[in-house]
Amino acid sequence: MKSIWTESWEIGRRDSLKGELKTQVAVIGAGMAGILIAHRLQNQGVKVVVLEENRIGSGQTGNTTAKITSQHGAIYSHLLSQLGERRARLYAEANQQAVEEYRKMIAENKIDCDYQETCAYLYGKDQNLLREEAEAARRLGLPAFFEKLELPFPTTGGVKFTGQGQFHPLKFLDAVSRNLTVYEQTKVKEVKDHLILTDSGIVRAEKVVFACHFPFRNIPGFFFAKMHQERSCVLALKGASFPDGMYIGVDQPAYSFRKYRDLLLFGGEGYRTGENESGGTFGRLRQKARDLFPNAAEVAHWSAQDCMPLDSVPYIGLFSPTKPDWYVATGFQKWGMSSSMVSAMILSDLIQGKENPYSEVFSPSRSMFKELPKLTQEGGRAVKSISKRIFLWPELLSEELEKGHGGVVLFKGEKVGAYRDQEGKLHIVEIRCPHLGCQLEWNQDELSWDCPCHGSRFDYHGKRIDYPAQEDLSHELF
Repeated sequence: MKSIWTESWEIGRRDSLKGELKTQVAVIGAGMAGILIAHRLQNQGVKVVVLEENRIGSGQTGNTTAKITSQHGAIYSHLLSQLGERRARLYAEANQQAVEEYRKMIAENKIDCDYQETCAYLYGKDQNLLREEAEAARRLGLPAFFEKLELPFPTTGGVKFTGQGQFHPLKFLDAVSRNLTVYEQTKVKEVKDHLILTDSGIVRAEKVVFACHFPFRNIPGFFFAKMHQERSCVLALKGASFPDGMYIGVDQPAYSFRKYRDLLLFGGEGYRTGENESGGTFGRLRQKARDLFPNAAEVAHWSAQDCMPLDSVPYIGLFSPTKPDWYVATGFQKWGMSSSMVSAMILSDLIQGKENPYSEVFSPSRSMFKELPKLTQEGGRAVKSISKRIFLWPELLSEELEKGHGGVVLFKGEKVGAYRDQEGKLHIVEIRCPHLGCQLEWNQDELSWDCPCHGSRFDYHGKRIDYPAQEDLSHELF
């Protein structure tokens, strides 16, 4: 289940860290955000190294739909009401500047990454909502207009953003990372102020940037309480006719579309991580694809995971007031490309002691008073999941599991997670998430164990796939 990006491009391997080194800035994570932050700092004369647990671009960047846009769904009317015009305008300006920064970088450095300037569209059936969003975006200075659309399904029109872009993210990342010092296969196990302990060496850094999708440090920062994670599916279709541009719907279920060469990337069927026990998400997306494009053929499919902040604004800035030399970039929602560039713009300034006009609106320490009900709800969800793990016992016995299926079962009197493969072999793991103890839930579509609280994921062997958990699942007891 690989994306067309990872199937079509491989970035050259880098050595892992050996021994000990000193640097001005250490960036944890070599995805789009980490690489852009490091690139911008290095260009400004700062000594920087990047530490990556796996490979450059092997995380969420390799699973993006790679839209470079300030069009972030029906967000601007919401931001006007929640943040006020001044701060909403800062959000809009930052993301539109990010679009321009990509265009400038690609042109000036002659980066061959299949970049195309195109328009981004928000479509749907509620014309009042769409007109309101177009007006809000234009009021905030964005190149947005309401217009009628001709799509292969009914709409009342759409919000058109001009001057946006799309590209091959790994080709771009490869070019940008070539002159950077990146250590792959180097897992950061712990950060103690300026000391970074990895599984193969030590880094002493004046400043530390957490750009690893979801910060694995719980305290300070408390990012686990301020966001959750969601997953969505993508199909790459050949022979599907669709207008040029990038499209995302406002109706539910919401579907997205963009072209890449002779393929149409068709996305949707999102769900909160940890809430897909029975599966069927890819099946529903495929059925919708058959309805819309009966003559198309699927050539690839994959899924992505996104961090969803409480107030729809990423957390970019100082990790915590108690850690003046730690920085973070997380909570990008489904807009990782523009948010990665915004992170580079803001953090490169803050790290060098410069003011940045956008840092206020993205500050991780901003007030969350308006989001108190959501904070309470997230906390209650965690308590419920932990209580479920401790007090609720499964009715299903391990021997009742069918081939190709998994679930929480009783095995030799113990409550465990089990998956029976197509050969009939049982794979058993502990169902306690090593992050904060929530009960993991089975994901039938991806044959994984997912945390419904904070989004950590593990394959059926127990190997960790996604943060914030740092450890694999225990299966030695079984």
